[in-house]
Amino acid sequence: MDRFGFLKVAAAIPHLRVGDCDYNAGRMTALAEQAAQRGAEIVVFPELSLTGYSCGDLLLQPTLLGAADDALAKLVRTTRKLPLTLIAGIPLRHGETLYNCAVVFTQGRILGAVPKSYIPGYAEFYEPRWFASGAGISGEQTVIAGQEADFGTDLTFAVNGAEFGIEICEDLWAAVPPSSKLAQNGAKVIFNLSASPEGVGKYDYLRQLVIGQSARTLSAYVYCSAGFGESSTDLVFAGNALIAENGQLLREGRRFSTDEQIVIADVDLDRLAFERCRNTSFRMCDTDTENTVIEMEIPEGLRTEHLDREIDPAPFVPHDESRRAERCEEVFRIQSHGLARRMAHTHATKAVIGISGGLDSTLALLVAVRTFDLLKLDRKGILGITMPGFGTTDRTYRNALQLMQGLGITVREIPIREACLQHFRDIGLDPADRSAAYENAQARERTQILMDIANMEGGLVVGTGDLSELALGWATYNGDQMSMYGVNASVPKTLVRHLVRWVADTEGDETTRRTLFDILDTPVSPELLPAEADGSIAQKTEDLVGPYELHDFFLYHLLRTGSGPAKTLFLAGEAFGGGYDEATIRKWLEVFIRRFFAQQFKRSAMPDGPKVGSVALSPRGDWRMPSDASAAAWLRELEDSKTNER
Repeated sequence: MDRFGFLKVAAAIPHLRVGDCDYNAGRMTALAEQAAQRGAEIVVFPELSLTGYSCGDLLLQPTLLGAADDALAKLVRTTRKLPLTLIAGIPLRHGETLYNCAVVFTQGRILGAVPKSYIPGYAEFYEPRWFASGAGISGEQTVIAGQEADFGTDLTFAVNGAEFGIEICEDLWAAVPPSSKLAQNGAKVIFNLSASPEGVGKYDYLRQLVIGQSARTLSAYVYCSAGFGESSTDLVFAGNALIAENGQLLREGRRFSTDEQIVIADVDLDRLAFERCRNTSFRMCDTDTENTVIEMEIPEGLRTEHLDREIDPAPFVPHDESRRAERCEEVFRIQSHGLARRMAHTHATKAVIGISGGLDSTLALLVAVRTFDLLKLDRKGILGITMPGFGTTDRTYRNALQLMQGLGITVREIPIREACLQHFRDIGLDPADRSAAYENAQARERTQILMDIANMEGGLVVGTGDLSELALGWATYNGDQMSMYGVNASVPKTLVRHLVRWVADTEGDETTRRTLFDILDTPVSPELLPAEADGSIAQKTEDLVGPYELHDFFLYHLLRTGSGPAKTLFLAGEAFGGGYDEATIRKWLEVFIRRFFAQQFKRSAMPDGPKVGSVALSPRGDWRMPSDASAAAWLRELEDSKTNER
């Protein structure tokens, strides 16, 4: 396990000869060496990998059982110098009974054997003919390959602090899999040795089981199934390998491959620990049994620089186009149903929105239109207010008007220049002083207009600010920070863009489509400073606070996965793959941390708004934080990471 909590695990599917245990041990040794060269720390082989699963009645033959024991001894011996923990499948006689077992060994030492709990005897399965169930066995000792070792289903193993448990094939299909209790008792990784034969449609169900069990147990789940070489007398074995973590599939092997396979992934144990700590339901599921933890420290292996998992640079946005479309539709439904409920409760038939020609107000307007259509209200009840100020450009002004007209809402234009100049005179501010007061006065003037019109019309002010702005505090307190219902409050900026694009792609009116695409191409800006001489936007948000794609990445990992600044910095370097150098990422991460802590007071007073994803900052919902908390520890860790990298 590395300093950021990543454990490199492997599922290895070797070539196999049914009943030829010596050959099988040789192939397992070769794959173990390859896995170690690739930096794997724990490698699992398929069920009964030393003999072959499809031996049938040969499993009862003393000759085969003796050969398997000798082959295991050889495998333990030939891998003793590898900085690797191995899990192999073997038929094991314990007392007068035969069990289908997984044996764990490392550095020439056998740590223990876990028997299969659920022995299938239906359809094509005849395991009760040979094996007994190991369910309920605990605290026993047995002799394996000449070594005395622990034996039972209560065993978990902790190698260099990484605790894992084992279940075998059918155990996963049970109503209450052993892995559920193993996870509750501390195992963060579950290895499954399997020999499940193929059938049409079965693999899709298997994937769902593996992914679902990893989510249910807040664990990493490594599944390794028998492949080419098993008998095809009546069944076919495709060699399935799956590695999932907390409901996400990290790696998947090639099915029906005639080649040997090693499927490797880095699983994030620190994130799993964070998830278990924050999930009160998981903590409540105490079991009435305790595991026997077998601990072992082994030398560190060849930790490769490459991380064997994809780090998504856009964690809030699905990459698959069809999934992204589904996500967009679902987000719109959540937003519009939330707004519809608020309007129904307040008996409002009108909504008031400030339309700037930017992304956020565009999304809020699209949500309002969908809401009015849902409630069967006339779109004219949506009052779109454009309020040109000192920094408004012709481009955004034109787009605001065209968008409102194209969507068929009520359009009102209320310039704020004169009102702001009067306000400057009242408070004694020189208009040439382009300070925070100059900018914020405009935002507050706009909010005052929206609130007062809502009072006049008996309507509801719909907020436009998004999650990324809330995280950075990029809003004027009691200005655009305030509304009567903030529909975008938990939509990050990177997702806002995709939501608007999704509507643009599906919009029927060609003029509105063109307007939406031009809004998408417009730089993000509050437009509170006068435009450049050529009329272009002078105040570009991402030049001031940094790229939103980085900030959304920081937001997700610092809050959702519990990563510290040093780990977040590392993950960002992996995710953006040279798009930003380390110094740039570090600079904007420091900006994010400083602003996130300093601007909490704005979030503490934020209006209601619907949660749409896994990260939200409402003080009444997901995030509770004092407004005067110190960022010192986070900044210190970020600074210390420079020293650690040298």
